[in-house]
Amino acid sequence: MTISSTGTAATFRQIRRATARRRARMIFVLMACLMAGVVLTLMLGQSFTPLTTVLRVLGGADVPGATFTVRELRLPRAVVCVLVGASFGLGGIAFQTLLRNPLASPDIIGISTGASTGAVFAIVVLSLSGPAVSLVAIGAGLGVALLIYTLSWRQGVTGARLILIGIGLAAMLQSVTAYLLMRAPSWTLQEALRWITGSVNGAQLDQALPLFIALLLFGGLLFSRRQDLETLRMGDDLAAGLGVRLGVTRAVVVITAVALVSFATAVSGPIAFVAFLSGPIAARLMGRGASLLVPSALVGALLVLLGDYAGQFLLPARYPVGIVTGVLGAPYLLYLILRDNKTRGTL
Repeated sequence: MTISSTGTAATFRQIRRATARRRARMIFVLMACLMAGVVLTLMLGQSFTPLTTVLRVLGGADVPGATFTVRELRLPRAVVCVLVGASFGLGGIAFQTLLRNPLASPDIIGISTGASTGAVFAIVVLSLSGPAVSLVAIGAGLGVALLIYTLSWRQGVTGARLILIGIGLAAMLQSVTAYLLMRAPSWTLQEALRWITGSVNGAQLDQALPLFIALLLFGGLLFSRRQDLETLRMGDDLAAGLGVRLGVTRAVVVITAVALVSFATAVSGPIAFVAFLSGPIAARLMGRGASLLVPSALVGALLVLLGDYAGQFLLPARYPVGIVTGVLGAPYLLYLILRDNKTRGTL
């Protein structure tokens, strides 16, 4: 018994439609979870605020006892968590897809570390504060990324070489940061520590606007290369044969991903493992072959939002969000290293 080519084509179309519907449903579920998480963080904290009161405050009403809590404390924190998490998620999956390696995450290869070291240097040595520190952090993140890329270049850039060089530079930068903290006077030490642990304490809405603009701009550039980025998963030679301009695509992806991570780090510090975890979690949820940019951004936003809430209210003591995500990400990093050693015998 044979199957006609028409019947086979119809079957494939049905499978593609079913797969597309399942992925669309998953994205909808992630968006619904994120919205629910934002609403719950606006309602729950040291005190409970009813949903109706939250909606009145967001609508502009002045409710005694709730306006300050919701509008000045909880809302800026939730907005910054979502924007920071989405930026880390996008930057992480861009690097992981470009280099076809789950270890190729900005927080593993030293880009986030470079931004935080720059911020600590600005605080301790240059005595800067506020937006000036953020600008130094962004510049340091971009500079470290350029240095890693330059040192990794040898008739092209391979993922393994870039990762190893990035890990080495990250270790050096952590030593520099430790030295700066030892020299820091007591009145700047607390602010400097925020830049190495990752925290959204004291988040303000005016911090969210530059990050939102960066997310729109660089996220839009990244989405403009979505098809080329997905094609690179199949290898450079095949992608080039299909018409992908490798040099241009790599440059756009690297610049946009580094900018997203640097802007996020400038607001919250290097929240550990969010960029690292978002892509693999999104891939597990979406299945093989799916575009992971939107799911990774949503997963990253959820990780930061829920991690911050857990660190503030669900644990015996209050911890910065970077501590919570670090506890989640470290076991997965060890698992990847052990799996890689088992399958290939070397890093």
